[in-house]
Amino acid sequence: MNAPAMDSQDTGGHDVPAAAEHARRAASFGAAATEYAQHRPDYPVAAIRWALEPVVRAHGPRLRILDLGAGTGKLTTQLAGLTLDGGMPQVSAVEPDDQMLAELRRAVPGVTTLAGRAESIPLPDASVDAVFAGQAAHWFDLDVAMPEIARVLISGGVFAGLWNTDDDRVDWVAGLHRASGRKNVVAFTSYRPDDSSPVASWVSGPGQGLFRPAEDAGFKHGHVRTASSLIETMRTHSMFLIMEPAEREAALAAVAEYLATTPQTASGEFVFPLWTLAERTVRL
Repeated sequence: MNAPAMDSQDTGGHDVPAAAEHARRAASFGAAATEYAQHRPDYPVAAIRWALEPVVRAHGPRLRILDLGAGTGKLTTQLAGLTLDGGMPQVSAVEPDDQMLAELRRAVPGVTTLAGRAESIPLPDASVDAVFAGQAAHWFDLDVAMPEIARVLISGGVFAGLWNTDDDRVDWVAGLHRASGRKNVVAFTSYRPDDSSPVASWVSGPGQGLFRPAEDAGFKHGHVRTASSLIETMRTHSMFLIMEPAEREAALAAVAEYLATTPQTASGEFVFPLWTLAERTVRL
């Protein structure tokens, strides 16, 4: 099945050109792996803890957690540093892109890191208590990945998706999206215009009979940026990565002009407003 529309991370379409663009975007991140590691935001710890609540209640704090589609290790680092009622989780990470995997291994040398895909997870059956996908699950072939995720989870284990969205309910953030031609990444209002839940649709589709109904929650978050570092963050988004150079630089020049003339961003550091969407479902 197709994942929901995600900003610069998913076409949301069913036609061949849209599918081809989606594939190009999915494969684009390795070329910017170093920049991705440097400029992408992390996730609210409160969202991570919320996602884990069902399995912590059932199985205690000493959990085995898999970060699936781990990228350069933004979420992996946070999971590995998590303390749950005095227990430290055992974390592993799976990532398909060689360049992203190299950055991941530099970021978290003490974590087990494996080359692999959500559609063929290189772990045994019932070997983890929780599977996380940070800014990643919409890239998966969910028809194949949902049964695979269920396979590696214990009964009662959690599958959780986290997505950082630009909080364009804030006026100047909405203005930034207009200045970029709405080519910027995930906006809160465009991600969930009808309050639909992506994980809920995955549970009722390819995860049917494998997972309990999905739950979701939202968490205020922020990313300390300057005008120049925000533009560097945008360069790591797939829509910009696949653009022709001239088109990309023209779009980013418009963004730079907007940031230079907007009081909240015109000088020094600022906190870029994010809203983190967290969704979880429990393995039957």
